[in-house]
Amino acid sequence: MDQFLPAIPLKGARVIVIGDGEAARAKLRLFAGAPCELVWRPAVKLVAPPEFDEETGAHILPGRFVPPGAFQRAKFVFIALEDEARATHLAARARRGGALVNVVDNLALCDFYTPALVDRGSVTIALSTGGAAPVLVRDIRSALEGVIAPGVGLLASTANRLRDQVREALPTLDARRRFWETALRGEAVARADAGDALGTALALSRALTGFRDGKPPPGQVFLVGAGPGDPELLTLKAVRVLRDADVIVHDRLVPEAILQRARRDARRIDVGKRRGQHSVPQEQIAGILIEEARKGLRVVRLKGGDSFIFGRGGEEAEAVRAAGITVEVVPGISAALACAASAQIPLTHRDAAQAVTFVTGQPKKDGPELDYQSLASARHTLVVYMGVATAPELSAKLIAAGRAAETPVAIIENGSLPEERAVSGTLGGLAALITAHAITGPAVIVIGEVVARAPDMAAGLARQALLEDAA
Repeated sequence: MDQFLPAIPLKGARVIVIGDGEAARAKLRLFAGAPCELVWRPAVKLVAPPEFDEETGAHILPGRFVPPGAFQRAKFVFIALEDEARATHLAARARRGGALVNVVDNLALCDFYTPALVDRGSVTIALSTGGAAPVLVRDIRSALEGVIAPGVGLLASTANRLRDQVREALPTLDARRRFWETALRGEAVARADAGDALGTALALSRALTGFRDGKPPPGQVFLVGAGPGDPELLTLKAVRVLRDADVIVHDRLVPEAILQRARRDARRIDVGKRRGQHSVPQEQIAGILIEEARKGLRVVRLKGGDSFIFGRGGEEAEAVRAAGITVEVVPGISAALACAASAQIPLTHRDAAQAVTFVTGQPKKDGPELDYQSLASARHTLVVYMGVATAPELSAKLIAAGRAAETPVAIIENGSLPEERAVSGTLGGLAALITAHAITGPAVIVIGEVVARAPDMAAGLARQALLEDAA
């Protein structure tokens, strides 16, 4: 460890910034709204300077001449001056006054480095490379900003006010730890994220009452779309919910890289299905969700793509609601959108398609057949999920309904994953295309003129046309 980042209380501290320009203003903004005395000493002489800086609330004092005693009681002094000799002189004076000094863009004169901060009120995360790569730190901060829930600061400050009550109600350290593990992942989280301070306090109080009386808090089920497989295509909310889950009920199409985003102690239940081999019946999956939630647990039902597009998420939500358990749905990026985007196929295009339809190649057994007449209309994109096995029948019926055999098609296998493949051909040759390229993995089929708009797909279509002409 090259650096140690302590958490220094700012309440009542005196922070002084000397200098002008954006460098000085950046330091002032860093402390805007903090419970400290913020003093700004501009290096440029101001005519009738205002008493306070409107943007940051800093108290403005003359900076061209810094009188003796100016650094008394100062905890931090930031110096943003081009004149290195003057900066060195002021830094020495500030140190003699007992302050820690940061000279902007001069590591040799710094007692400490200014970290990149993720500020959530009572929760502050500091990142630093010791000045070696500030751009890298800013990128990491941006990533964290999206992952850290917006209400975590409110949640922390509310929990802090409740600590004495918790200590009185729960005398053992183990009991208090188990309470906080439960309470800080329950209803209070949603209240805090909504900015509801009163609701957050009431939720934590109810959780404490129930925990003390031996009544677990009500469980909850989250239907979370895991996206097409690339962990970077998870939504930020999906990452947060996954991180807080007690139990994860997942399908086989969810890769390990996504499951790794969960807590290490979260229990996993694999209910994966394969064509013709359903390891866990659908009714039993719903039963698992209900049973685990009734234990007071946060249960995540993790499904590939989006759970409400051919994922039977609607059925699971209905079953859970019927059992009196709260359900929240976190949408995911559907395979159709991800695969088409990866192959640069526009699903709609003003010159090629004014509508797009998603259909399943595996309709319900003994259910109604697809309406091939409407699906065969021109200037209409058709995206088929789970259609590899039924491609010959699909192709024949669409052509019989009036769709031209020359209609371009694309098959995207293992979309968004490193092993992704995309091949193109025509509707009439769809079955042969699947056989020729040995398509066996999860795939979506895109049918329509939009396929020819993608550069790689257009090249494939041209090659096929040449082969057909030669034959």
